[in-house]
Amino acid sequence: MEADSHPGMSNERAALMFSALGSEQRLAVLGALVRAGANGVTIGELGKRCGIEGSTLTHHLKALTQAGLVSQEKRGRSIHCAAAEYGMIEELSTFLIRNCCTESNLAPSDISKEKAGI
Repeated sequence: MEADSHPGMSNERAALMFSALGSEQRLAVLGALVRAGANGVTIGELGKRCGIEGSTLTHHLKALTQAGLVSQEKRGRSIHCAAAEYGMIEELSTFLIRNCCTESNLAPSDISKEKAGI
């Protein structure tokens, strides 16, 4: 299996997503949005939940949005932002699982069991 054989995700796309996740604060933002569920939260509420506000939060949301991990929707005068794009998160996870240990005859779950001594 080639490293980019998963039809839904290219290596370039996966690298963009991993780059966006390469920050402790961005992981906190994404985690808060995942916990918020499909309805998401406003940017103000997100800032409170993450302890990140203002231009720093805007900067992190921009990176996550550009990577396709977060969406934002303007509702009235506020941006009710950023329900996590669960499909993209799932696709990234699938990319990892399908491309992990491709030179091995073991499935990723079998490799985990082997390392754990199960």
